[in-house]
Amino acid sequence: MSGESERRSRRWRDQRWLMDAVVATIGIEWEQERLSHYARPAGPAAAPVFRAAGARMKKFSDAHREFASAARRIEARADHYAGLGRELPARESYILAALLWAAARWPLYEIDERYRSYEDRMVRCYDAFIERAPRPIERIDIPFEHDALSGLLHLPHAPADGETFPCIVNIGGMDGCKENVVSMYGDPWLERGIAVLAMDGPGQGVCPGRGIFVTADNHGPAGVATVDWLAKHPAIDPDRIALRATSFGTNFSIHAAAALGDRVKGLAQAFALHEPGCYSIFNSASPTFRMRFMLMSNVTDDDAFDRFAETFDVREAAAKISCPVLMIAGEDDELSPIEHTIDLYDRITAPKKLIVYEGAKHSLGGAASVAAGEHFGITTGEWIVDRLNGVAPDPDERAIIDMYGKRNPI
Repeated sequence: MSGESERRSRRWRDQRWLMDAVVATIGIEWEQERLSHYARPAGPAAAPVFRAAGARMKKFSDAHREFASAARRIEARADHYAGLGRELPARESYILAALLWAAARWPLYEIDERYRSYEDRMVRCYDAFIERAPRPIERIDIPFEHDALSGLLHLPHAPADGETFPCIVNIGGMDGCKENVVSMYGDPWLERGIAVLAMDGPGQGVCPGRGIFVTADNHGPAGVATVDWLAKHPAIDPDRIALRATSFGTNFSIHAAAALGDRVKGLAQAFALHEPGCYSIFNSASPTFRMRFMLMSNVTDDDAFDRFAETFDVREAAAKISCPVLMIAGEDDELSPIEHTIDLYDRITAPKKLIVYEGAKHSLGGAASVAAGEHFGITTGEWIVDRLNGVAPDPDERAIIDMYGKRNPI
């Protein structure tokens, strides 16, 4: 990155040498399982490609170039298969290349020619995947502010005449993007007959390049604009729409659910991030989070960013939610202490459910409670199915999954 970008955050500047030391000793997944997260939608063949790229990263600035190097190789392979008319391997290679280009964009915290070139290659490869996908995928733009939000609408199958699908709107976290939400094969939502609208909301994915930056509450109007668009789609049942949110999306989605009211049948959250002012993630966790959010918000002065972060407080909005809410969190979340999620849960007056995994951190990976207990993905999926099917939830259900996998009431 440019010297100006490297200097914008005091924490980044002071800890930059530590970042390189951590990557050299621990690897690129020092704070989250980033490689598997990006690789997952492309299936098992993608994991070794991402792992090999990660193994070549010996300092932080290696990350973007190693992801990009792998992306160029896989994209060339995809083009070769396409030229031979071998559509299946071309399909699988194009989505893998798109995910590698998306990952290459992650360690860059300025929108320059290189950033835009990675993004263009990501779009090109994903569009080539869409042409060969085993089911309908529609790239969409939803007018918002001075430009448009970007989304990918995945349908379980080509609809029959008059057929409509229930749908979830996915609101991801700060490091994700709409391309790495839905699996190429066997996606759990599509297998349940539920369409998925994966969105880049304000500040996410391609939106910063369009000049649409995140604020403390603009995912509220963004959510309304998204559901307005979705409700008019001929393949979507407007009466069976729900929200699913992960990581920082659990913060964004509170405003979306409050603004949408009963237009959505439920809000399911995992990997909670509810701390007012977001102190832990921006001042105690890896400095990459602060740098990424500076890009997402276009607030690049350190002191101004501290004031900006203080505006992120969803407690009032939570009290306005009228749809059922599911919250899943780790007891030892290092990015947002669990007491803030419990406090937020207590402020919700709609039917609600809280599941806490004993000893688990933010990404719910590695803890004995997660390994032995009910899988949070299955829990989320079945909870949303019930909401979309009109099953009435319990008014208040709280549980902790202990290290033996047993569910205990809180």
